[in-house]
Amino acid sequence: MIAILDRHIGRSLLLATLLVTGVLLALFVFISVVDVLPDYGKGTFGGYELLRYVALSQPRKLYEAFPVAVLVGTLLGLSTLALNAELTAMRAAGVSKARIVSAAMKTGLLLMLLAVALGEYVVPAAETQAQTGRARALATGFQQKGSGLWLRDGASFVSLGEVLPDLSLLRVAIYEFAPDRRLLRLTSAERAVYDEGRWRLEGVQRTRLSEERVEAEAITEQSWIARLTPEVVAVYTVKPEALSIAQLSAYIRHLEQNGQETGRYRLTMWQKAFMPLATAIMVLLATPFVFQEARSGGLAQRVFIGVMIGLAFVVLTRSAGYLGVIYGAPPLLGAVLPLALFLGLAVVLLRRNA
Repeated sequence: MIAILDRHIGRSLLLATLLVTGVLLALFVFISVVDVLPDYGKGTFGGYELLRYVALSQPRKLYEAFPVAVLVGTLLGLSTLALNAELTAMRAAGVSKARIVSAAMKTGLLLMLLAVALGEYVVPAAETQAQTGRARALATGFQQKGSGLWLRDGASFVSLGEVLPDLSLLRVAIYEFAPDRRLLRLTSAERAVYDEGRWRLEGVQRTRLSEERVEAEAITEQSWIARLTPEVVAVYTVKPEALSIAQLSAYIRHLEQNGQETGRYRLTMWQKAFMPLATAIMVLLATPFVFQEARSGGLAQRVFIGVMIGLAFVVLTRSAGYLGVIYGAPPLLGAVLPLALFLGLAVVLLRRNA
């Protein structure tokens, strides 16, 4: 009977969560299309690129909204059982509230594993493809290869190793060619910083090539005037949402070595680490409302409650995290505080309905 009960409750919760996820997906697709339409027709960003970007950007949106979908899905699934008098029948058969909550939490464990798989494997790959595809279509002068970014600037070709969050460049190489396509000069720099309308190259190595000889010199810094601007390279910065926890950890160490601010990336890493816990808390938080309103019905009321709690969770999670980064609070605190508040609320409500 125990296994049958777990499967029955779990099936109801999973089907309801799937339904809610489908509704959210339709909403996210519409918003994504409206958001990206202004770019349609720019560069090579046509119909195929638009549809590709919209499709590949949905996993991240669903991942961010996953706790809300689980909360509303749990409320909807358990409320359906309550309205069909199935919860009443379970209680009459001697099944305690704690046993029903336990069955719901077992489904929550499955949803936790799904959240981990989505955040660590699906989202990084899909989001990276979405952003790089869009950037490549909009910035037609760029080509992204395994060695970095390449663009043409007049008669020169430029290679960029990496774009940092402050929009400075690492491992810059400028190849200058003669009209007959003969390489005249190679300028390489460890770093490039945009300052007052021009780039300042740091750690410069210049090499001049002629038919007779090759001359090389090293200088501390050099100005570089190019059509390349920080706004253009901004689309190639690494987005924290597009990285897994392991990738975020490695990238944070890399940013620290280059003197970059890491608060936003640390916050995203901790939020991803605690996403499974957030999913379980949403399942736990939904159950007291179903027991409390079992006699009065009101499916629409319960769904509305779930939506409001979900919105409150999203607003509090984002505001606490980003306000913490702005004011210098530990990113771990910004990620944990909303979860602790909602876990405390769930425990209080469960005790009141015990």
